Amino acid sequence: MTGTTGPARLATRRSTMATSQSQLVADAITARTGQEIELVLVTSFGDVTKAHLTQLGGTGVFVNALRDELTADSVDFAVHSLKDLPTTPAEGLVLAAIPERDDPRDALCARDGLAFADLPAGSRIGTGSPRRVAQLRALRPDLEYVPIRGNAETRLGKVASGELDAVVLAYAGLGRVGRMADVTDVFDPDQVLPAPGQGALAVECRADRGAGDLAYLASVDHPATRLAVVAERTVLAELEAGCAAPVGAHAVHDAGSGELRLRAAVVATDGSEAVRGERTAILSGTADLEGAAALGRDLARSMIADGADRIVAAAFAERDAPTES
Repeated sequence: MTGTTGPARLATRRSTMATSQSQLVADAITARTGQEIELVLVTSFGDVTKAHLTQLGGTGVFVNALRDELTADSVDFAVHSLKDLPTTPAEGLVLAAIPERDDPRDALCARDGLAFADLPAGSRIGTGSPRRVAQLRALRPDLEYVPIRGNAETRLGKVASGELDAVVLAYAGLGRVGRMADVTDVFDPDQVLPAPGQGALAVECRADRGAGDLAYLASVDHPATRLAVVAERTVLAELEAGCAAPVGAHAVHDAGSGELRLRAAVVATDGSEAVRGERTAILSGTADLEGAAALGRDLARSMIADGADRIVAAAFAERDAPTES
């Protein structure tokens, strides 16, 4: 599509969440560069299958259809939730921008305005994330954790109908779809570490176009966010875990000191065991992506030495175990 005129074509999934965040990116690019953009709605396998993401392995189910459109050069670029992206780069594609991250924390949306600590024993909490279940179960083993899927509106509807007492969703996503009023509690990373890359978006395009006619994409890149998520996603890659694994990671870059602080946790799905770690490094600047990656590798390898890989393997074995019909 190089050399075409008119609006650029942005591939996005069809959900309210995906189109809302893609429009935010499109509007930011237009405001900064004047480039007009139109959204192209794409249906991914993750949107149509009824299987739980733990059975699908999670990684790639929401992004492959968009990547197919990029590879075919039928669209100019795509916007993903970064936490959905596999850590292995896609051949021929590049992350042209990672916009400034929104709040990465997890949020509780409970009946009657209840906070997590105030939920009665036996309350039914819905989430499709093994990472959330593992960390929440470690905090409140007296609650029942129910696997669910569907868009934010569908999940929140299960609380409104009384089917569930609460659901846990990404705080940033709730903000993007205008459902902040449903939030009754927010989990500090000291309680529940978010998924690597949570709250961040990824702008992906063909590698042969990113520095050429699509150079305007760089206008929404946020170097400090890119540093942080590189460190987080390196932990995930070193553990050979996907987004369906019970792995949390959170990094924060201090612009004044140049320090990048990274925390990570791998928690058994029954909440009974955890390996946690923390590392810091002084980076040479916001372009020091190798320094961020080295920090992630160092932390992951120390956690593996403490048994984190065994917990990840056990979680995958549990996921892949046959169930009774």
